[in-house]
Amino acid sequence: HVQLVESGGGSAQAGGSLRLSCVGSGNTPRKYSAAWIRRPPGKEPEGVARIALNGDITYLESVKGRFTISKDNAKNTLYLQMRDVKPEDTATYYCAADLTCPVVRGRVALYGMGYWGKGTQVTVS
Repeated sequence: HVQLVESGGGSAQAGGSLRLSCVGSGNTPRKYSAAWIRRPPGKEPEGVARIALNGDITYLESVKGRFTISKDNAKNTLYLQMRDVKPEDTATYYCAADLTCPVVRGRVALYGMGYWGKGTQVTVS
């Protein structure tokens, strides 16, 4: 059983920065792909960023150049560095992980990951 717990959310002013973390515990695999998914209030969820097993990274177009996904396998921790945040980044952010995290037509898919965190709220004003 694998548990993922996000942290680092909160409030920020537009133009500010936040760093989200997602720590895995339990029977975590040595190698994994992972992704950040967000659900803006009243909207459908969207894939924000994915880092594949081989290190390939995919970003949502609207966060390119502002967000950076990274992971520390030794610490079983996934990060999302958010810079120059905008009000439209307001959402609940979830981390997800599995052996693979699909990308479909250049976009991070919302399925295929077996492990999910419960989310952390990010509010940008």
